[in-house]
Amino acid sequence: MVSFGRTRQEGVSKLNGPPLLVVISLASGPKHGHALMKDIEAFSGTRLGAGTLYGAIARLEERGLIAALPEDDRRRPYELTPAGAALFREVMSDMDRIVEVGRTRLALLGGPSGARRR
Repeated sequence: MVSFGRTRQEGVSKLNGPPLLVVISLASGPKHGHALMKDIEAFSGTRLGAGTLYGAIARLEERGLIAALPEDDRRRPYELTPAGAALFREVMSDMDRIVEVGRTRLALLGGPSGARRR
């Protein structure tokens, strides 16, 4: 298991919410803040405000999961570190297990939408 600090928790809570969205975006390559916002909105439908985005970036950088690259035309791109990539793989594996259980239990409810038949 990968650890990123003294507050490490088990399961998908290791990386969730805006930090997870940032990591997912950076998994496709380095991006600066505005590009992160656009990508996150495109793949998740979630629009992060600047404060939320940069708060997540600061926490991820502090934990060594992402790193700032040299400034490019007044923009600071970020990239996933090896530790960030390892944690991302671990979290996605945890999520796969949770989705599998969820799908199985949804099927027990019956019907295509999971609604119980009476």
